[in-house]
Amino acid sequence: MSVRFGLTLLLLAAVQSGAALAHHSTAMFEPERRITLNGTIKEFQWTNPHAWIQVSVLGADGKPADWSFECGSPNTLSRLGWKPSTLKPGDTVAIVANPMKDGTHAGLMYTIKLADGRMLGPGAASTEAPAR
Repeated sequence: MSVRFGLTLLLLAAVQSGAALAHHSTAMFEPERRITLNGTIKEFQWTNPHAWIQVSVLGADGKPADWSFECGSPNTLSRLGWKPSTLKPGDTVAIVANPMKDGTHAGLMYTIKLADGRMLGPGAASTEAPAR
């Protein structure tokens, strides 16, 4: 391998590593504020780059409102004991999240408490056995 070719590869690797670190920001969420919402799972999207939880929450007016919660990647979640089947439509949950700054019905999930009492998420130690 020529020195020039090697330097070109090194430069490309350095540029690509910056792109990998860039990912995306969480600036849209309020990091200093947390909300707790009780609701029913509508859908659990086990997708890259982030899993999403869709929850129906009763509003103060008694009408259901749909909320979306961003989670970690499936890889990160699986290391915390999550599986694609951890959340199913109809499950009742309590979610603690950092809400969106613009008031949109969405947030960054911090913890989720399942009906059986298990607490999952980056803000709680997982009590579910790791997936194997």
